[in-house]
Amino acid sequence: MKAIGISDIGIYVPRPTLEMSKLMEARALSHPELVPTLSRAIRKTGQISFRFPEPWEDTASLAANSASVVLDRLSDFDVSGIRYLSVGTETSIDHAKPVASHVQGMLHNAGYPLTHSMVTFDMKHACAGGTLALLSTACMLSYSENDSALAISSDIAHYDAPSTAEITQGAGAVALMIEKNPRLIELEMETQGLYSSDVDDFFRPLGSTTAKVKGRYSMECYQVSLEQAFIDYCHRSGRSAADVFDTTDYVALHVPFAKMPEMALAKLLKSIAGKNVNEVEQFLHKTSFREAFYLNKIFGNLYTGSLYVYLNALLHQEYRKLGKRIVGRRIMFGSYGSGNTMLVFYGRIAAGAPEVIQNWDITGLSESSKETRFEEYLHWLARPQDIDAWRNLLEGAKPHRGCFYLKDFSETGLRIYGRG
Repeated sequence: MKAIGISDIGIYVPRPTLEMSKLMEARALSHPELVPTLSRAIRKTGQISFRFPEPWEDTASLAANSASVVLDRLSDFDVSGIRYLSVGTETSIDHAKPVASHVQGMLHNAGYPLTHSMVTFDMKHACAGGTLALLSTACMLSYSENDSALAISSDIAHYDAPSTAEITQGAGAVALMIEKNPRLIELEMETQGLYSSDVDDFFRPLGSTTAKVKGRYSMECYQVSLEQAFIDYCHRSGRSAADVFDTTDYVALHVPFAKMPEMALAKLLKSIAGKNVNEVEQFLHKTSFREAFYLNKIFGNLYTGSLYVYLNALLHQEYRKLGKRIVGRRIMFGSYGSGNTMLVFYGRIAAGAPEVIQNWDITGLSESSKETRFEEYLHWLARPQDIDAWRNLLEGAKPHRGCFYLKDFSETGLRIYGRG
């Protein structure tokens, strides 16, 4: 059977950026009682800033913009071969119509030669939705001939404010091009470690624009589920934990904030692999684990896309250090979804990875931020859900050239999109 996996990664994040220093200054004036806990939270999470959307940006427009990054690097023939378009999201815009359907419409209207002989669908399980989109489309491709797929993670992380949860907000989308004989990552589809449990660490009730989270409990759930899914992976592969880690070159985990996956991985290495403090530190250094958080720290929490933002940064970082020697190295993936589920699986860096990575504009992506006043952030927090009120905000839309955006609402409430 031909290898299946990821051939390219496209990232889109909105431009408005809130620095943690600005958040601290503003909250010190408006809610001084929050300063000690907020300061401690910023220090512990390692967060520098986060992105938030313009009034004319939503989950679907973010997804379409990330898809265009990938499609612009393909020939018309390759674009027409896409048969599956899936979106993983926990911030959907409709109870019935999938985000993926909106994305297909935007791309088609913009002139991309997508076929209508395709299926579009969404996947949901909190932050694991993007991985479920990836693996499900990869499974379907295994029964197809010369077809390809787009698996997109798109979300807007929004919490009650003012609170310490503000620092783990963010927005953006990541598009993965999935193919047979992939150029970037060959997925080891034969074995996955799985774990699920019905818990209430995080959820967003219908009608609520903000998520409800039990921070400390959610961290515990993350750690437990990673351990159990890793044990399941070892059992299914017939290998010891020590052997699995000895053949692991890199680790990519879900990143709500930088310190959370680091704590979870360190605990896993101690409790399951029996490593002491020095050995844990050596493993983190060997895998360049901490170094690759640089995009997550400035973009914030992209929910379903956070894992793949980290993967993008990791591959770019290691290619700059190793060049073509990056080929063949194995990556352990740990994808967590609150509520909760965890998937542990592996991939191998493909022979075409160096050529693919050379096309990524990481510098332009990280420097695409727009300096914003704190008042603009407050306007986003207070964005109306009433269609008529929201429509008034859309009248002043100024999307940059080539950017998909929410243009209007129909009389029945259907979202109408345009391209700048």
